[in-house]
Amino acid sequence: MTEPGWVQHVVWWQVYPLGVAGADTTGASRAPTPALARIGDWIDYAVSLGASGIALGPVFGSSTHGYDTTDYRRIDERLGTDADFDALVEAAHARGVRVLLDGVFNHVGREHPAFQDVLARGADSAYAGWFRLRWPSGPDGPPEYDDFEGHAQLVALEHSSPAVADMVTDVMRHWLDRGADGWRLDAAYAVPPAFWSRVLPGVRESHPDAYIVGEVIHGDYPGIVRESGMDAVTQYELWKAIWSSVHDGNLFELAAALQRHDDFLDAFVPLTFVGNHDVTRIASHITDERHIAHAVAVLLTVGGTPSIYYGDEQAFRGVKEERVGGDDEIRPSLPPHPDELSPLGEPTLRLHQELIGLRRRHPWLHTAHTSVVELANATMVYDVNGDGGERLRVALNLSDDGYGVDADGLSLQAGSASGTGDRFTVDAHGWAVLG
Repeated sequence: MTEPGWVQHVVWWQVYPLGVAGADTTGASRAPTPALARIGDWIDYAVSLGASGIALGPVFGSSTHGYDTTDYRRIDERLGTDADFDALVEAAHARGVRVLLDGVFNHVGREHPAFQDVLARGADSAYAGWFRLRWPSGPDGPPEYDDFEGHAQLVALEHSSPAVADMVTDVMRHWLDRGADGWRLDAAYAVPPAFWSRVLPGVRESHPDAYIVGEVIHGDYPGIVRESGMDAVTQYELWKAIWSSVHDGNLFELAAALQRHDDFLDAFVPLTFVGNHDVTRIASHITDERHIAHAVAVLLTVGGTPSIYYGDEQAFRGVKEERVGGDDEIRPSLPPHPDELSPLGEPTLRLHQELIGLRRRHPWLHTAHTSVVELANATMVYDVNGDGGERLRVALNLSDDGYGVDADGLSLQAGSASGTGDRFTVDAHGWAVLG
């Protein structure tokens, strides 16, 4: 494992900047919002949550939702200015909070100047080699081009091009020079790992302490990490298993996913999550409110680098829909200040604080492996084991009855259970951590 040492202690709070202050993401209005300044006002809230890093969604110039980049070196005017970005980084670092940027390097927006130059100059454009182009009407006619997953506004880059590799290296180094601590590589699953293996050595040459994590949904996670040179990838397998096993009352699915997760931990430490900007909110996935806590308990007791999506710690609801504007519900605005949040979210906030506090007291959880002790559809006990012999025992009870658990010499650290000595009873629909 080659990740920077500081990553062992980080818990990310992920935000979608264009949503935070309600910026227009349709492209109809470029009206500025105080998004970056507003995020700066929430740093103390993130720290009180227990987070030690803020993972920003796209902040660079784009036409609509941020993932159609038009200028990698400019802060989108809808979010603020370069000075606002610098102030956010300075304020975060002053509180010991890291900053992760979102790099969309699989594709650019159709309005990107390089692609517009291709449309204007045809095959003679100096940027023609940046894209995967075809010229059915000849070099003077309009090109056909590869896009990202059928979205014509997202023009795929040609990742075999040395010029594209140099451009991405320069962009990543530029913002690390400006104070960012690392990068999330958007749609990394669509980019050949060999591209990252060309780009990242140049980035690490000047910024060896930068954290690089790729968005990968499925596939050979360890192989992609090894071949690309990234530190980690996103753990979508575990995300799916957590919410669906808890929702369906089928903890066998979670047990199988944890075994796979252990195999990944032998090679790298995945970025773990139960929510992000692309998926239905955990509080909407799990319809029994009593069981949201079980999902959070798993996230914060197994190995990985945890990420909390803004609002999940307040039990925000939101369903992703496959339509234009279908992400709006899961990318909401925030009030100007945390004290304007609804009090209805306070129990879920306290739950997150309790479990993040537990994780901070046990930093070895970052690379810990799990072993299942007991398993049924609605009940489960697993031990979490550190490399130095450390251990926690986690009990999940989705049933209507109390669940007896052998303490094995451990005492209650978090959750709800009664008992003394070697036996505890976990409340119906409850969970507990023993240590």
